[in-house]
Amino acid sequence: MMKKLFLILMVLVFPLASLAAGNEVYVFNWSEYIDPSVLKTFEKETGIKVRYSTYESNEAMFAKLKLVKKNGYDVAFPSTYFVERMRRYGMLKPLDRSMLPNMKNLNAKLLDKPYDPKNVYSLPYMWGSSAIGVNARYIKPSSVKSFNDLWNPAFKGKVLLMDDVRDAFAMSLRSLGFSGNDTDPAHIKAAYEKLLKLKPSVKVFNSDSPKQPFLNNEVYIGQIWGGEVYQASQENPNIVYIYPKEGATFWADNMVIPLSVRNIKNAHAFINFMMRPDIARKNCEYVGYATANAKAQALLDPKTRNHKAVYPDNRDLERGEFQADVGDAIAIYEKYWEMLKTR
Repeated sequence: MMKKLFLILMVLVFPLASLAAGNEVYVFNWSEYIDPSVLKTFEKETGIKVRYSTYESNEAMFAKLKLVKKNGYDVAFPSTYFVERMRRYGMLKPLDRSMLPNMKNLNAKLLDKPYDPKNVYSLPYMWGSSAIGVNARYIKPSSVKSFNDLWNPAFKGKVLLMDDVRDAFAMSLRSLGFSGNDTDPAHIKAAYEKLLKLKPSVKVFNSDSPKQPFLNNEVYIGQIWGGEVYQASQENPNIVYIYPKEGATFWADNMVIPLSVRNIKNAHAFINFMMRPDIARKNCEYVGYATANAKAQALLDPKTRNHKAVYPDNRDLERGEFQADVGDAIAIYEKYWEMLKTR
């Protein structure tokens, strides 16, 4: 009887002790956006268990975090314009800099931006671009110079379009000579009508792992993120990245603490760990996007540091445009996006 009582007490007390210790951190991140070994290293060094979940778009992340009022995620990775939106909606916790000494390793050029002045709520993780991916086995890369080349009838049924409303519309808007952050309803409609003409050529919409259709030879050309091309080129060197004459769309993804945080101490511990130069280097070389960590960039192997899909030259950077929040105009984008996907 005493033995049974002891076992019952063990079952009841141990989970409570574990819960009281708060020995977990809930992380919500983009798919394939962190080196899995980094999570294991964090767990080993800190004793904090990582509960890791992924999403495919900023919209999906935003919708989920808006619904969760408590006991949600501890760390999330929204893009610049969504940091701005979440800040306006009061969905983020201010960061405690005293718990983030590794901030000193970040690239100062990526800090104190309009979407989060003085980085009260966010710190940059990775940055990159979306432009054009081409399989050189089927299409001569030098023949592709513009976003408009995706509309070439010769590529019908072999085009990839990312399943991301802002990226897809930014491409179409820029091909028409407008800003990718345009809020004019007439311009957004024109971009929709142009995308509608492209749709018969689109083999697949994919933002979860857009490199895969290229590796499977399902598509030969398409709009894609630079990091996806970097990863794909490790397996198939024929897959190359092209910055169009209209300029690429640039973005930065950031680490934030949602208002529904479970354990704010562990959230800060995870963010601080991610800003360690050796860890930032691992993540950069794994995912193929440019690190926001200046000290980590200096440690990168030449293959990554000199890969144009990861680090564009100054000319390509100057021609491009960083994403910004479009405010209430997002409803117009989403209306036309739904029409595009369902027609």
